[in-house]
Order: sequence, then structure tokens, then C-alpha cells
Amino acid sequence: MPYFDAASSAPLHPVARDALFAALDEGWADPARLYREGRRARLLLDAARETAAEAVGCRPDELVFTPSGTHAVHTGVAGALAGRRRAGTRLVHSAVEHSSVLHAAEAHEAAGGTVAVVGCDRTGRVGAGEFADALTPDTALAVLQSANHEVGTEQPVAEAAEACRAAGVPLLVDAAQSLAWGPVAGPWSLLTGSAHKWGGPAGVGLLAVRKGTRFAYQGPADARESGRAPGFENIPAVVAAAASLRAVRAEAAAEAARLRGLVDRIRVRVPELVPDVAVVGDPVRRLPHLVTFSCLYVDGETLLHALDRAGFSVASGSSCTSSTLTPSHVLKAMGVLSEGNVRVSLPAGTTEGDVDRFLAVLPDAVAGVREQLGAPARPARAPEGAAGEVVVDALGARCPVPVIELAKAVAGVPVGTTVTVLSDDEVAALDIPAWCWTQGQEYLGERAERPERGAAYVVRRRV
Repeated sequence: MPYFDAASSAPLHPVARDALFAALDEGWADPARLYREGRRARLLLDAARETAAEAVGCRPDELVFTPSGTHAVHTGVAGALAGRRRAGTRLVHSAVEHSSVLHAAEAHEAAGGTVAVVGCDRTGRVGAGEFADALTPDTALAVLQSANHEVGTEQPVAEAAEACRAAGVPLLVDAAQSLAWGPVAGPWSLLTGSAHKWGGPAGVGLLAVRKGTRFAYQGPADARESGRAPGFENIPAVVAAAASLRAVRAEAAAEAARLRGLVDRIRVRVPELVPDVAVVGDPVRRLPHLVTFSCLYVDGETLLHALDRAGFSVASGSSCTSSTLTPSHVLKAMGVLSEGNVRVSLPAGTTEGDVDRFLAVLPDAVAGVREQLGAPARPARAPEGAAGEVVVDALGARCPVPVIELAKAVAGVPVGTTVTVLSDDEVAALDIPAWCWTQGQEYLGERAERPERGAAYVVRRRV
């Protein structure tokens, strides 16, 4: 069964498995002790730190291991903000950061700090100029991911890091998705990563804080990991994480070229095989193994179950897979469709045959879901008649039904007719404008209705 969700968690690398088992026998003792067993454990920990630091591009004494990538982000953000509280309380981050950064920002704001969010374009890429402009004199910390976890778009980290250095602001880079493929360029100040993203074991993160960066760890601390990650180190897992990072880096160039070719095939073939599909993310400046596309008139959760039954494990940023029915903050910031969203992230070793089988089952899976929901067929031409106005009552309906009803209405009216959709589904505010953009229709705007009636979204048929 092909597993296509490596961006969530990559399968354990064989080198990691071997290193983990070996370290279970040698690395169980307390590395802070001076007796024989403790010294052996310390040697393993030090060697793992040197290996990871070399891959990251920092000194070994600048890197600590944490219980997870999320823990590393929270520790890095809180510690850097506290270390620079005399400079100001402003935190700058992009709108497409991982949720761990957003949660850290919420905690900072709740404690009285200020937060500035830098937007992105439709590919999910943050403008380096816009990021630099957000660096005001009272900015204590800036955060920018190296590559997006949902759509794969690479960010201009080197340019942002230079702007931060010129402004005297430290930059924290969340490199969880990119460390497997290479080091992060530029004069960044802090960097975080997560071992299970590159084929190491879960439960190991890393935090690098370069010398000269003001940092004050927040919370109870002890003498371990420079006081930045208290508690007894999981040495076998740390050893396995470092060994697997070195192994995937050795394979990265060849594997990246091979997987990029497979992803290019998916990017080209999916819109050819499935009508009304939008491939999102930057087509060039992206991670080599990840592609995301959104299928109109599809319930994301139902589609994922259909693909799972067909033997493929994929992920989704669709609002239709969330119990809260709120769209992915990444897709929302990009202004693209969230319904029927599918993220395919290929692990190392994925074959051309695996991709071909996926492309073979996808059209029927999408068609089956659309049939269940009564999705419309696209008309060859607009009907004749005078333009007018049509109102669609989609109150009480959830994604993707409001868009399906809109598409049905637009298909049946002459060019120039306005269609007003009444909806109390908050996702409609994202998906109806995005539908208009993909279908060449004119979105005229939104107006508030009575509280119990949600909002009215007005669309004019242009084609």
C-alpha cells in the first residue's frame, strides 16, 4: 500500500532502525555520570550532536535536542523573545507558518506582546521585500519557515535573513520540512527541526541557537542540553535521528532529482485526468517530493477515504476533513480553493509504478465523490436569454455544498446574470471567491445578512 504522506511523518530510515537498536544496548546510562556506562552514553550523545550540527550548519555547542519539533519551536520563540524584551515585544511571522509558530504567537500576544503577520502570494511564497518592511525598530524576533508544509513552496529565507541581520533582528527558521534535502542558507539566528520528518524516530527535535543570539530559556530548567531542554535525554532516539539525517543527506541529491520528476508527472497529469482541479503551490521553487491540488465539488474527507480504500495514504488541508469545518490557514492565506484538497508527499523509494497506479485510481475516486454530492456537469455554452438575478439558499449546508449549488445555478443562467448565494458556512468566504477565480467568473463581493442568515456572496456569470 503506497504511503504518500511523508510530509507528516516519513517512514523510519533503515539506518535509523539499526542505530536505534545498537544505542539501546550502549546508550541507556546517564550521560552526566562519570563511570564507564555514563561515559559511553556521553560519547554517543556528543557524536550525535556533532553529526546533527554538521548537517544543520552550526557548531555542536549551538545545538540541543528537544522532545519534538513543536517543543523546539515553542522553546526557540519564547527564549528569543525573552532574551530581547528590552529591544521590543513585536513578533513577525508569515501567514503560512506551521501551527506551532501560530500557537507560540498566540501565547506571546496573550502575555501582552504584539504580532505582525506577513502575507503571501497565490503560490504560498512570502515576498522578501514585504518581510523586510515588517521589521520595525521594536521587533524582537522574526520567524520564517524554509519551505511550506502543506504546498511545498520554498521561502526566501536567505534574503529574509540578510534583511533581519541588517535590522538587528534575529531570525528563527522552521526547517522541519527541508532539512532532509540540505542546509538552510543565510545568516539565520535560530533553527528548528523534527526527526520524524526526515526518517528518524518520533520524539526528537532539534534547536540551534547561534552564538551572539540573545536567548533566555523560559520555564524550569536543569543542567541538561545547555538548560534549554530539561530532562533525561533519549539517547537511543537521538543517535538514530542524527544517523538518519546523515544518511538521507548522502542520498538527497539523487533522490530529490528522481522524486521531482515523479511530482512533475503528478502536477501535469492530474489536471488532464480530472476536470475542475487546481494544482497549488509554486511550480518551480518547491520541495522535490510534495504536490498539492484541490478538486472542486468534492468532500475532502470522503475523497481521502476513497483513496485509502484504493490503497493510497494521502493528507489534506481541506476544511471538509476538519471537525471545526475551518479551512487550512495556509490555503486561506493563499486565497486558493480548500475543498477537496489533497496533499501528496512521496517518501524515499517511491517508484514510477506507484505514481502511475495513483493516477489511475484518482479520476474514479473523484468522480464517485462528485456523483454522491450531485456535482454539476460543465455546460458547453451559456443558455440564451436576458441577464437577471438568481438567489441560491445554501443556509445550513456545509462545504462543498454551497459551491456545488453555486455552480449549478451559474450553469443554468445567461452571461451577465448575477447569482447570490446565501450561506452561513464560514468556508464559503474562501471557496466562493476561489471558485470564481478558477472558473473565470466575476466575484462581486460579500454582504452581511441578518445574523441567522450568515452572508450573501454575489457572483456574475462572465463565461
